[in-house]
Amino acid sequence: MIADTDARIARLLHHRKAGLALGDPIVPPISVATTFHLPEAQGASHYYGRSGQPTWDAVEAQLSILEAAEVVAFPSGMAAITAALVCCLKAGAKVMLPSDGYYVTRLLGRDLLRVYGVEVVQVPTAQMEAEDFTGFQVIYIETPSNPGLDTVDIAALARKARAAGALLIADNTTMTPLLQRPLDLGTDLVVAADTKAPAGHSDALFGHVAGRDPNLMARIREWRRQSGSVPGPFEAYLVHRGLETLEVRLSRMCASAAVIAERLATHPKVRGLRYPGLPGDASCKSVGRQMANGGFLIGFELAGEAEAEGFLTRCPLIEQATSFGGVHTAAERRSRWGDAVADGFIRLSVGVEPVEALWAAIEAALTG
Repeated sequence: MIADTDARIARLLHHRKAGLALGDPIVPPISVATTFHLPEAQGASHYYGRSGQPTWDAVEAQLSILEAAEVVAFPSGMAAITAALVCCLKAGAKVMLPSDGYYVTRLLGRDLLRVYGVEVVQVPTAQMEAEDFTGFQVIYIETPSNPGLDTVDIAALARKARAAGALLIADNTTMTPLLQRPLDLGTDLVVAADTKAPAGHSDALFGHVAGRDPNLMARIREWRRQSGSVPGPFEAYLVHRGLETLEVRLSRMCASAAVIAERLATHPKVRGLRYPGLPGDASCKSVGRQMANGGFLIGFELAGEAEAEGFLTRCPLIEQATSFGGVHTAAERRSRWGDAVADGFIRLSVGVEPVEALWAAIEAALTG
């Protein structure tokens, strides 16, 4: 597993080399062209900006190396999620969504899928393995779930979905393909918000869908062309740059998260701690089996809303932001978005700060 990951990272860093001519830039140029030279209608690599362009090509090539699959890029994670679900469902179909997953995915089920005649069933992540998949066209999973960090056995669900005639789609945003590989475990599609750790610097919205069924991926690609849900070239450039340091950043973030989670576990003001890398955590069973490590997200509770907000305000090394996966450690009180968590529940995304300085700031803020 480690050797395979190392090989993918090395290929990712040099993926443009074979196509470079003398004097070509090593870094992919930002192509802002929407039209291309077309004296003939056939045979061109690009013909219109909504259908494809060189800067997308570069980042899709990187992601394809990481996923070992075809990749279609989108302007956000939600655009990728929407494309995957719309292309796999039609009126009268039935889809299972995690009731404890990303809240905007649930809103998509309520405000779009149901309106167009799709039956949406919400099930907690931890209960999905026990559910009957009969009659479902799509099973959509998020593992670890956001923000609760529950996990499911991806390979077991893939076998079960296949037996029921359903497609399995996995949101792999919290892990990235460096820490978890759902396609290798049998999922039909992977979706992810590359806005998070892959881009890594909180400055680019981006997403992708990956899959190994050429017919299904052709539908995804055509949906992007017809819907106009296309990424910008500058965003593609930023994600390409971010992906080149993803492995280095993840190594620091995950190692620091493991240290901080262990210390939070013994802090008298912290309760309900969730971190898959801790031996006593309900999701620890997935680490080493389908997850490379415990990741960089930690969930925990303080006594209530006031205590949580006070902690976040006092800590100088925590950005109060609603995303995660960036170089800056960030956290927020998730109940304000309607997640079914306690008022004092905090989702902490560990960044790349030196771990002892970060812990000192967290500990002081908890004590204050």
